[in-house]
Amino acid sequence: MDAGLRIGLRLESGYSDHGPNLVRKLWRDRLPAMKDSKAGRSRPGGPQGTRPAHRDGRKPADGGSTYRLDVEYDGTGFHGWQIQKNARSVAGELSRAIQAAGGKVREMGGSGRTDAGVHALGQVAYLRLSAVADPEQLLHGVNEALPNGIYVSSLVRAADGFHARHDAVRRSYLYQIMRRRTAFSRRFVWCVSEQLDASAMASAAQCFVGRHDFSKFCERPKAQPSTIVVVDDVQVVEAGELLLLRMSASHFLWKMVRRLVGSLVQVGTGRLSPQDLALLVAEPATPVELAAKSTAPSSGLFLERVEYPGEPAVGEVRPAFPRDGSGPPHSLYVGQSVPGK
Repeated sequence: MDAGLRIGLRLESGYSDHGPNLVRKLWRDRLPAMKDSKAGRSRPGGPQGTRPAHRDGRKPADGGSTYRLDVEYDGTGFHGWQIQKNARSVAGELSRAIQAAGGKVREMGGSGRTDAGVHALGQVAYLRLSAVADPEQLLHGVNEALPNGIYVSSLVRAADGFHARHDAVRRSYLYQIMRRRTAFSRRFVWCVSEQLDASAMASAAQCFVGRHDFSKFCERPKAQPSTIVVVDDVQVVEAGELLLLRMSASHFLWKMVRRLVGSLVQVGTGRLSPQDLALLVAEPATPVELAAKSTAPSSGLFLERVEYPGEPAVGEVRPAFPRDGSGPPHSLYVGQSVPGK
């Protein structure tokens, strides 16, 4: 209540017979002034109640800048990409390294989440800072501050509207199967000692290509906005003792790639026929459950590449290591109207 109104009520409180009339009169006298006062106020986000630029209500910092980061990491010691309160994550370590290098992080996000233990050869992130920073100096400082297992291969200035997830047009995942037991590289492969029919797996994999309902091949399908995914390509390639599987699509559902790989291994061992797998994909209501229940371990999975408009397509299928000449494409998509260019 207005201070002047409170004082007026206290002064007139002894006039019991005129109290109600005095209160109404005081409100009538004060109301125009109160309306004028409110009309001159500016709401958060701009004058005269204009909406803030950010959907979450935060006002963008003046003089800020946006960057594109290409990141590779060994996901073995992390609980996935996404920042978590009580767990070590890739994005959490990256954010701390940026702060240590002098960057004031206003907002950061990746092209997608990777689960605990999943690796990345080409994760992409957008970074918005409160002040402009030199990309080369920031890149050097960030990599110096990062722990073993995370490396930023590229950091460049991007348009203010660049968004690593929304702007992406295609994602490719690589899965590595070692066809024998090994004491080495177990953190980067799935060791399958049983005989696998690579030809049968390659043939069966083609049933995934196209637009399908993958509700039987993901975690918590009812929690997904949609379980329809358009898969562009699936390849099964032999590379010595390794069996490589690449899957490309605009997006993937939670644990979808690992369950598709697990299903193909079931085909390779002869436990599941290619016909039953195709039936499960075409008719999600079918009672065939073996494929969907087989989830490949996270150790062999890599987010291989995220593609953006105008960038070249991912190259030939090859093992994750070694990768001479690998890294982000020479022509990086960074959005439109990059400041200073």
